Amino acid sequence: MSAKTADRIATAVIIAVSALIVLLLAGLLGYILFRGLPHISFHFLTSGPQTIKAGGGIGPQLFNSLFLLVLTLIITIPLGLGAGIYMSEYAKPGKLTDSIRLIVEVLSSFPSIVVGLFGLLVIVNVFGLGFSLFSGALALTVFNLPLMVRITEQALKGVPREQKEASLALGLSRWKTITSVMLPIAMPAIVTGTILASGRVFGEAAALLFTAGMSSPRLDFTNWNPLSPFSPLNPFRPAETLAVHIWKINSEGLAPDASQIAAGASAVLIIMVLIFNFSARWFGRFLHRRFTATK
Repeated sequence: MSAKTADRIATAVIIAVSALIVLLLAGLLGYILFRGLPHISFHFLTSGPQTIKAGGGIGPQLFNSLFLLVLTLIITIPLGLGAGIYMSEYAKPGKLTDSIRLIVEVLSSFPSIVVGLFGLLVIVNVFGLGFSLFSGALALTVFNLPLMVRITEQALKGVPREQKEASLALGLSRWKTITSVMLPIAMPAIVTGTILASGRVFGEAAALLFTAGMSSPRLDFTNWNPLSPFSPLNPFRPAETLAVHIWKINSEGLAPDASQIAAGASAVLIIMVLIFNFSARWFGRFLHRRFTATK
């Protein structure tokens, strides 16, 4: 077999496999959206769920998912940025640094059910935080933190060495070089990776079953006191997220329209994840053009 023939066969196989994957993904997304979009309405997105009656919505669960995302990012971003800067600029090569990188890689591959059980034993019971949004945010930090560390480290290492050396040659300190020269250049990659990592919060259910809980108190959206147990802004209240709600409806839903609610909630979840992914890519390109003055 000639080299050209082998190249053509390999190219055809790669294209066929890629097309198959795209068709499977498009078919899955199309099936979920086809079943769920007819059930989405303003009432469905804003009203509360019903236990045994038809016509329930996903308003509290949708708000809980967004609020949990904000809490997770508040915890993850400072820790991830700090750890990534340390690993990239301050950590000396050696066994300790290699061990830290190994631990980060192991954390990123933990099954979500294991993280959930760890959160139940340590965060919920030992620390006494109970089933709450804050407990769920701490558990999800275990997922997002390793990815955030790796994204920050790789983004900083991607900064041209000449720019770093020029800054140091002008007399700037290492920290000033990192904050004023390196971080602005690496920021598009960091922001894009952060938003993509955040998309996992929407789809996570197993870890939140044991930390955030499977029910929500009846929320009063006119009560903005974060210390009130019925306030939507209270981070220490139990909270059922959208992904947990879908699992609960499919497994033990008693409402006559449970299948329609699950289909509509699944479509909303897919749309939110797609919006996050597309917005991450657009915002990353926008920041890259802004910081590098390219078109």
